Amino acid sequence: MEQKKRTEIASLGQFGLIDRLTARIETRHATTLRGIGDDAAVIAPARGEAVLCTTDAFYEGIDFDLTYFPLKHLGYKVVTAGVSDILAMNALPAQITVSLGVSAKLPVEALEDLYEGIDFACREQGIDLVGGDTRASMTGLVITVTALGHARKDKIAYRDGAQQNDLICLTGNLGAAYMGLQLLERERRVLEGVAQPEPQFAGYEYLLEKYLKPRPRTDIVEMLREEKITPTSMIDLTDGLSSDLMQLCKASKCGARIYLERIPIARQTSALAEEMHADPVVAALNGGEDYELLFTVPLAMQEQVMRLGAVDVIGHITPASTGCYLVTPDGQDIALRAQGFPEGLRPE
Repeated sequence: MEQKKRTEIASLGQFGLIDRLTARIETRHATTLRGIGDDAAVIAPARGEAVLCTTDAFYEGIDFDLTYFPLKHLGYKVVTAGVSDILAMNALPAQITVSLGVSAKLPVEALEDLYEGIDFACREQGIDLVGGDTRASMTGLVITVTALGHARKDKIAYRDGAQQNDLICLTGNLGAAYMGLQLLERERRVLEGVAQPEPQFAGYEYLLEKYLKPRPRTDIVEMLREEKITPTSMIDLTDGLSSDLMQLCKASKCGARIYLERIPIARQTSALAEEMHADPVVAALNGGEDYELLFTVPLAMQEQVMRLGAVDVIGHITPASTGCYLVTPDGQDIALRAQGFPEGLRPE
Protein backbone atom coordinates (compact mmCIF):
# COMPACT_ATOMS: atom_id res chain seq x y z
CA MET A 1 0.00 0.00 0.00
CA GLU A 2 2.93 2.37 0.63
CA GLN A 3 3.72 2.45 -3.09
CA LYS A 4 0.22 3.47 -4.10
CA LYS A 5 -1.30 6.89 -4.23
CA ARG A 6 -3.21 7.48 -1.00
CA THR A 7 -6.64 9.07 -1.32
CA GLU A 8 -8.28 9.93 1.98
CA ILE A 9 -11.87 8.71 2.33
CA ALA A 10 -12.95 12.11 3.60
CA SER A 11 -11.96 13.69 0.28
CA LEU A 12 -14.68 11.72 -1.51
CA GLY A 13 -17.45 11.66 1.07
CA GLN A 14 -19.80 8.71 1.65
CA PHE A 15 -21.62 8.79 -1.69
CA GLY A 16 -18.50 9.57 -3.69
CA LEU A 17 -16.80 6.60 -2.07
CA ILE A 18 -19.72 4.28 -2.88
CA ASP A 19 -19.77 5.48 -6.48
CA ARG A 20 -16.04 4.86 -6.85
CA LEU A 21 -16.13 1.39 -5.28
CA THR A 22 -19.12 0.20 -7.32
CA ALA A 23 -18.38 1.88 -10.66
CA ARG A 24 -17.43 -1.40 -12.36
CA ILE A 25 -20.05 -3.61 -10.72
CA GLU A 26 -22.39 -5.29 -13.22
CA THR A 27 -25.46 -7.46 -12.70
CA ARG A 28 -25.51 -10.79 -14.47
CA HIS A 29 -28.18 -12.84 -12.68
CA ALA A 30 -31.60 -13.30 -14.24
CA THR A 31 -33.41 -12.81 -10.93
CA THR A 32 -31.89 -9.34 -10.37
CA LEU A 33 -34.29 -6.70 -11.70
CA ARG A 34 -32.54 -3.75 -10.06
CA GLY A 35 -29.17 -3.69 -8.33
CA ILE A 36 -27.00 -0.87 -7.00
CA GLY A 37 -28.19 2.69 -7.55
CA ASP A 38 -31.67 2.80 -6.05
CA ASP A 39 -33.13 2.81 -2.53
CA ALA A 40 -33.47 -0.97 -2.62
CA ALA A 41 -32.55 -3.86 -4.85
CA VAL A 42 -35.38 -5.65 -6.67
CA ILE A 43 -35.23 -9.44 -6.79
CA ALA A 44 -37.68 -11.67 -8.68
CA PRO A 45 -37.20 -15.40 -7.95
CA ALA A 46 -38.43 -17.94 -10.46
CA ARG A 47 -41.90 -19.41 -10.04
CA GLY A 48 -41.99 -22.16 -7.43
CA GLU A 49 -38.71 -21.19 -5.79
CA ALA A 50 -38.12 -19.96 -2.27
CA VAL A 51 -35.73 -17.14 -1.41
CA LEU A 52 -33.08 -17.75 1.26
CA CYS A 53 -31.31 -14.98 3.15
CA THR A 54 -28.36 -14.98 5.56
CA THR A 55 -26.07 -12.35 7.11
CA ASP A 56 -22.49 -12.54 8.39
CA ALA A 57 -20.36 -9.84 10.04
CA PHE A 58 -16.56 -9.74 10.13
CA TYR A 59 -14.55 -7.58 12.53
CA GLU A 60 -10.92 -6.52 12.21
CA GLY A 61 -8.86 -7.93 15.05
CA ILE A 62 -11.39 -10.69 15.71
CA ASP A 63 -12.14 -12.34 12.38
CA PHE A 64 -9.14 -11.13 10.40
CA ASP A 65 -5.77 -9.42 10.87
CA LEU A 66 -4.79 -6.89 8.21
CA THR A 67 -1.09 -7.26 9.01
CA TYR A 68 -1.09 -10.45 6.93
CA PHE A 69 -4.51 -10.62 5.24
CA PRO A 70 -4.40 -9.11 1.71
CA LEU A 71 -7.53 -7.03 1.17
CA LYS A 72 -8.27 -8.64 -2.20
CA HIS A 73 -8.26 -12.05 -0.53
CA LEU A 74 -10.38 -10.71 2.32
CA GLY A 75 -12.97 -9.48 -0.17
CA TYR A 76 -13.05 -12.90 -1.78
CA LYS A 77 -13.31 -14.70 1.55
CA VAL A 78 -16.25 -12.69 2.92
CA VAL A 79 -18.21 -13.56 -0.22
CA THR A 80 -17.35 -17.23 0.28
CA ALA A 81 -18.49 -17.07 3.89
CA GLY A 82 -21.78 -15.45 2.92
CA VAL A 83 -22.71 -17.76 0.07
CA SER A 84 -21.57 -20.87 1.95
CA ASP A 85 -24.57 -20.53 4.26
CA ILE A 86 -26.85 -20.52 1.21
CA LEU A 87 -25.12 -23.57 -0.25
CA ALA A 88 -25.53 -25.32 3.11
CA MET A 89 -29.29 -25.26 2.51
CA ASN A 90 -28.83 -27.06 -0.84
CA ALA A 91 -29.59 -23.76 -2.59
CA LEU A 92 -27.67 -21.64 -5.06
CA PRO A 93 -26.56 -18.08 -4.22
CA ALA A 94 -27.78 -15.27 -6.47
CA GLN A 95 -27.21 -11.86 -4.85
CA ILE A 96 -25.23 -10.28 -2.03
CA THR A 97 -25.07 -6.92 -0.31
CA VAL A 98 -21.89 -5.67 1.36
CA SER A 99 -21.82 -2.99 4.07
CA LEU A 100 -18.60 -1.49 5.41
CA GLY A 101 -17.58 0.24 8.61
CA VAL A 102 -14.28 1.96 7.77
CA SER A 103 -11.76 3.91 9.82
CA ALA A 104 -9.67 6.85 8.63
CA LYS A 105 -6.51 4.72 8.67
CA LEU A 106 -7.57 3.05 5.42
CA PRO A 107 -7.18 4.97 2.17
CA VAL A 108 -9.64 4.69 -0.70
CA GLU A 109 -7.16 2.52 -2.59
CA ALA A 110 -7.30 -0.13 0.15
CA LEU A 111 -11.08 -0.31 -0.13
CA GLU A 112 -10.74 -0.60 -3.91
CA ASP A 113 -8.57 -3.67 -3.35
CA LEU A 114 -11.24 -5.10 -1.05
CA TYR A 115 -13.94 -4.52 -3.65
CA GLU A 116 -11.76 -6.01 -6.37
CA GLY A 117 -11.74 -9.25 -4.39
CA ILE A 118 -15.49 -9.05 -3.81
CA ASP A 119 -16.16 -8.44 -7.50
CA PHE A 120 -13.86 -11.29 -8.56
CA ALA A 121 -15.69 -13.72 -6.26
CA CYS A 122 -19.07 -12.54 -7.55
CA ARG A 123 -18.02 -12.93 -11.18
CA GLU A 124 -16.58 -16.37 -10.49
CA GLN A 125 -19.77 -17.53 -8.76
CA GLY A 126 -22.26 -15.74 -11.04
CA ILE A 127 -23.54 -13.63 -8.12
CA ASP A 128 -24.76 -10.04 -8.26
CA LEU A 129 -23.63 -7.39 -5.78
CA VAL A 130 -26.89 -5.47 -5.42
CA GLY A 131 -26.37 -3.06 -2.53
CA GLY A 132 -24.86 -2.20 0.82
CA ASP A 133 -23.82 0.76 2.91
CA THR A 134 -20.67 2.54 4.06
CA ARG A 135 -20.22 4.16 7.47
CA ALA A 136 -17.39 5.42 9.65
CA SER A 137 -16.01 2.95 12.21
CA MET A 138 -14.13 3.67 15.42
CA THR A 139 -13.05 0.04 15.88
CA GLY A 140 -11.31 -0.79 12.60
CA LEU A 141 -12.71 -2.37 9.46
CA VAL A 142 -16.12 -4.05 9.77
CA ILE A 143 -17.68 -5.96 6.86
CA THR A 144 -21.27 -7.19 6.82
CA VAL A 145 -22.37 -9.50 4.01
CA THR A 146 -25.98 -10.47 3.32
CA ALA A 147 -26.42 -13.29 0.81
CA LEU A 148 -29.59 -14.22 -1.04
CA GLY A 149 -30.23 -17.51 -2.78
CA HIS A 150 -32.99 -19.58 -4.28
CA ALA A 151 -34.17 -23.18 -4.43
CA ARG A 152 -37.31 -25.19 -4.98
CA LYS A 153 -39.08 -25.52 -1.66
CA ASP A 154 -38.99 -29.32 -1.77
CA LYS A 155 -35.22 -29.35 -2.43
CA ILE A 156 -34.11 -27.19 0.49
CA ALA A 157 -32.02 -29.12 3.04
CA TYR A 158 -32.40 -28.17 6.70
CA ARG A 159 -30.34 -29.21 9.69
CA ASP A 160 -33.22 -31.10 11.26
CA GLY A 161 -33.87 -33.72 8.58
CA ALA A 162 -31.28 -36.42 9.33
CA GLN A 163 -32.76 -39.89 9.85
CA GLN A 164 -31.43 -42.99 11.56
CA ASN A 165 -28.93 -44.93 9.39
CA ASP A 166 -28.41 -41.99 7.02
CA LEU A 167 -24.88 -41.70 5.67
CA ILE A 168 -22.78 -38.73 6.81
CA CYS A 169 -21.07 -37.19 3.78
CA LEU A 170 -18.24 -34.66 3.60
CA THR A 171 -16.74 -32.58 0.81
CA GLY A 172 -13.05 -31.69 0.59
CA ASN A 173 -10.53 -32.08 3.40
CA LEU A 174 -10.39 -30.59 6.89
CA GLY A 175 -7.95 -28.69 9.05
CA ALA A 176 -6.05 -26.92 6.24
CA ALA A 177 -7.56 -23.49 6.88
CA TYR A 178 -6.75 -23.65 10.57
CA MET A 179 -3.16 -24.70 9.95
CA GLY A 180 -2.86 -21.91 7.38
CA LEU A 181 -3.86 -19.45 10.09
CA GLN A 182 -1.32 -20.95 12.48
CA LEU A 183 1.40 -20.57 9.85
CA LEU A 184 0.55 -16.88 9.34
CA GLU A 185 0.45 -16.25 13.08
CA ARG A 186 3.79 -17.98 13.56
CA GLU A 187 5.52 -15.94 10.86
CA ARG A 188 4.01 -12.71 12.17
CA ARG A 189 5.44 -13.36 15.64
CA VAL A 190 8.84 -14.47 14.34
CA LEU A 191 9.20 -11.47 12.02
CA GLU A 192 7.80 -8.81 14.33
CA GLY A 193 10.14 -5.81 14.26
CA VAL A 194 12.21 -7.14 11.32
CA ALA A 195 12.93 -4.37 8.82
CA GLN A 196 12.63 -6.52 5.70
CA PRO A 197 10.60 -9.58 6.71
CA GLU A 198 10.77 -12.71 4.56
CA PRO A 199 8.12 -15.16 5.79
CA GLN A 200 8.79 -18.85 5.23
CA PHE A 201 5.75 -20.22 3.40
CA ALA A 202 7.43 -22.59 0.95
CA GLY A 203 5.69 -25.96 0.79
CA TYR A 204 2.56 -24.73 2.52
CA GLU A 205 0.92 -22.68 -0.23
CA TYR A 206 -2.22 -24.83 -0.19
CA LEU A 207 -2.79 -24.10 3.51
CA LEU A 208 -2.50 -20.35 2.92
CA GLU A 209 -5.01 -20.52 0.08
CA LYS A 210 -7.47 -22.51 2.18
CA TYR A 211 -7.37 -19.84 4.88
CA LEU A 212 -6.97 -16.66 2.84
CA LYS A 213 -9.03 -17.56 -0.23
CA PRO A 214 -11.39 -20.47 0.44
CA ARG A 215 -13.65 -21.42 -2.46
CA PRO A 216 -17.36 -22.03 -1.83
CA ARG A 217 -18.64 -25.49 -2.75
CA THR A 218 -21.12 -24.35 -5.36
CA ASP A 219 -19.89 -27.23 -7.50
CA ILE A 220 -21.22 -29.76 -5.00
CA VAL A 221 -24.72 -28.29 -4.86
CA GLU A 222 -24.84 -28.16 -8.65
CA MET A 223 -23.62 -31.76 -8.79
CA LEU A 224 -26.28 -32.90 -6.33
CA ARG A 225 -28.93 -31.23 -8.49
CA GLU A 226 -27.65 -32.91 -11.63
CA GLU A 227 -27.69 -36.31 -9.93
CA LYS A 228 -31.13 -35.63 -8.38
CA ILE A 229 -29.78 -36.17 -4.86
CA THR A 230 -31.54 -34.19 -2.14
CA PRO A 231 -29.74 -34.37 1.22
CA THR A 232 -31.89 -35.14 4.24
CA SER A 233 -29.87 -32.56 6.23
CA MET A 234 -26.98 -30.22 5.56
CA ILE A 235 -24.60 -27.73 7.23
CA ASP A 236 -21.41 -25.91 6.22
CA LEU A 237 -18.23 -26.41 8.20
CA THR A 238 -17.23 -23.11 9.76
CA ASP A 239 -16.76 -24.02 13.44
CA GLY A 240 -15.08 -27.40 12.97
CA LEU A 241 -16.38 -30.87 12.17
CA SER A 242 -17.15 -31.72 15.80
CA SER A 243 -19.15 -28.56 16.54
CA ASP A 244 -21.01 -28.51 13.24
CA LEU A 245 -21.89 -32.21 13.27
CA MET A 246 -23.18 -31.84 16.82
CA GLN A 247 -25.30 -28.86 15.73
CA LEU A 248 -26.81 -30.97 12.98
CA CYS A 249 -27.46 -33.87 15.37
CA LYS A 250 -29.03 -31.58 17.94
CA ALA A 251 -31.42 -30.16 15.34
CA SER A 252 -32.25 -33.62 13.99
CA LYS A 253 -32.52 -35.19 17.47
CA CYS A 254 -30.09 -37.96 16.59
CA GLY A 255 -26.61 -39.28 17.30
CA ALA A 256 -23.68 -40.00 15.00
CA ARG A 257 -20.67 -42.22 14.47
CA ILE A 258 -17.83 -40.93 12.31
CA TYR A 259 -14.67 -42.92 11.60
CA LEU A 260 -11.20 -41.49 12.04
CA GLU A 261 -9.66 -43.28 9.06
CA ARG A 262 -12.32 -41.80 6.76
CA ILE A 263 -11.69 -38.13 7.64
CA PRO A 264 -9.71 -36.59 4.77
CA ILE A 265 -6.68 -34.55 5.85
CA ALA A 266 -4.36 -32.90 3.31
CA ARG A 267 -0.68 -33.82 3.26
CA GLN A 268 0.39 -30.22 3.97
CA THR A 269 -1.96 -30.10 6.97
CA SER A 270 -0.30 -33.16 8.49
CA ALA A 271 3.19 -31.90 7.66
CA LEU A 272 2.75 -28.49 9.28
CA ALA A 273 0.97 -29.97 12.28
CA GLU A 274 3.94 -32.27 12.83
CA GLU A 275 6.35 -29.35 12.45
CA MET A 276 4.40 -27.33 15.02
CA HIS A 277 3.97 -30.29 17.39
CA ALA A 278 0.20 -30.32 16.93
CA ASP A 279 -2.28 -33.08 16.10
CA PRO A 280 -3.74 -32.85 12.56
CA VAL A 281 -6.80 -34.80 13.67
CA VAL A 282 -7.58 -32.19 16.31
CA ALA A 283 -7.14 -29.50 13.64
CA ALA A 284 -9.57 -31.37 11.39
CA LEU A 285 -12.15 -31.85 14.13
CA ASN A 286 -12.01 -28.41 15.69
CA GLY A 287 -10.17 -26.02 13.37
CA GLY A 288 -13.04 -24.38 11.53
CA GLU A 289 -13.28 -22.06 8.52
CA ASP A 290 -13.03 -24.94 6.04
CA TYR A 291 -16.26 -23.89 4.26
CA GLU A 292 -16.81 -27.48 3.19
CA LEU A 293 -20.26 -29.09 3.25
CA LEU A 294 -21.45 -31.81 5.61
CA PHE A 295 -24.68 -33.55 4.66
CA THR A 296 -26.67 -36.74 5.11
CA VAL A 297 -28.39 -38.99 2.59
CA PRO A 298 -30.36 -42.23 2.94
CA LEU A 299 -28.29 -45.42 3.07
CA ALA A 300 -29.83 -46.52 -0.24
CA MET A 301 -28.01 -43.65 -2.00
CA GLN A 302 -24.52 -44.83 -1.01
CA GLU A 303 -23.44 -45.95 -4.50
CA GLN A 304 -24.93 -42.84 -6.10
CA VAL A 305 -23.07 -40.56 -3.70
CA MET A 306 -19.79 -42.42 -4.09
CA ARG A 307 -20.00 -41.98 -7.86
CA LEU A 308 -19.84 -38.20 -7.40
CA GLY A 309 -16.12 -38.53 -6.77
CA ALA A 310 -15.93 -35.34 -4.68
CA VAL A 311 -17.55 -36.64 -1.50
CA ASP A 312 -16.36 -38.92 1.31
CA VAL A 313 -18.74 -40.98 3.41
CA ILE A 314 -17.31 -40.60 6.92
CA GLY A 315 -19.99 -42.17 9.12
CA HIS A 316 -23.68 -42.69 9.78
CA ILE A 317 -26.56 -41.36 11.87
CA THR A 318 -27.57 -43.23 15.02
CA PRO A 319 -30.34 -42.84 17.63
CA ALA A 320 -30.08 -39.77 19.86
CA SER A 321 -29.48 -41.94 22.92
CA THR A 322 -26.14 -43.16 21.52
CA GLY A 323 -24.54 -39.66 21.34
CA CYS A 324 -21.94 -38.36 18.89
CA TYR A 325 -18.65 -40.25 18.70
CA LEU A 326 -15.45 -40.56 16.73
CA VAL A 327 -14.49 -44.20 16.20
CA THR A 328 -10.74 -44.95 16.03
CA PRO A 329 -9.28 -47.72 13.82
CA ASP A 330 -8.95 -49.98 16.89
CA GLY A 331 -12.66 -49.57 17.68
CA GLN A 332 -12.39 -47.05 20.51
CA ASP A 333 -15.24 -44.54 20.83
CA ILE A 334 -14.23 -40.93 21.60
CA ALA A 335 -17.01 -38.50 22.47
CA LEU A 336 -17.08 -35.44 20.19
CA ARG A 337 -16.87 -32.04 21.84
CA ALA A 338 -18.15 -28.74 20.47
CA GLN A 339 -15.25 -26.44 21.20
CA GLY A 340 -14.53 -24.41 18.05
CA PHE A 341 -10.94 -23.26 17.58
CA PRO A 342 -8.90 -25.45 19.97
CA GLU A 343 -6.60 -23.56 22.30
CA GLY A 344 -4.47 -26.65 22.62
CA LEU A 345 -3.41 -26.30 19.00
CA ARG A 346 -2.06 -22.77 19.33
CA PRO A 347 1.73 -22.89 19.15
CA GLU A 348 3.69 -21.68 22.16
